[in-house]
Amino acid sequence: MTDENLTQAELFDVFSNARRRRTVQYLKQRGGTCDLSPLVEQVAAWENDVDADDVTRAQRRRVYISLYQTHLPMLEDHGIVDWDPDGHRIELLPNVKTFEPYLDRSPDRQRPWHTLYASLSVAGALALGLTALSIGPLSAAAAPIVALLLSLAVLAVAAAQHAARRPGLGLPRSTSRR
Repeated sequence: MTDENLTQAELFDVFSNARRRRTVQYLKQRGGTCDLSPLVEQVAAWENDVDADDVTRAQRRRVYISLYQTHLPMLEDHGIVDWDPDGHRIELLPNVKTFEPYLDRSPDRQRPWHTLYASLSVAGALALGLTALSIGPLSAAAAPIVALLLSLAVLAVAAAQHAARRPGLGLPRSTSRR
């Protein structure tokens, strides 16, 4: 079966597992081919939120076993990778665009949207609290305006997050590493 023959349901099934998504993402970063060992190191590092040099033997082993026995054979069966279990060599097959929307865009560089939403919520609560207490330039009459501005700010952040997660919408992504 080739990736051109995969249905949307099959693609969802294949990429429902983070290790499979991360495997394909790593292969894309490495130009489409790699050996199993560095792949295992990087996937374990992403999963445990540590540098690849800090991955423990147990973490590496868990990832190695599941990739070797389950995930790489499944990716190969669906025509996404060419996996040589004897040589431990993996090659990403052409036509990556077919499954690009199903991948994590950059597992090692995620934007901290939760921090932005939390900050906006705290600022909103403070502004509404000051408005209710009529402290400073904010009075009870300004409460609807404050609420409207906060709603618009949340809408703008939500729209930016949505655009950042959709391929092809043109929002620039950060290239700096953590």
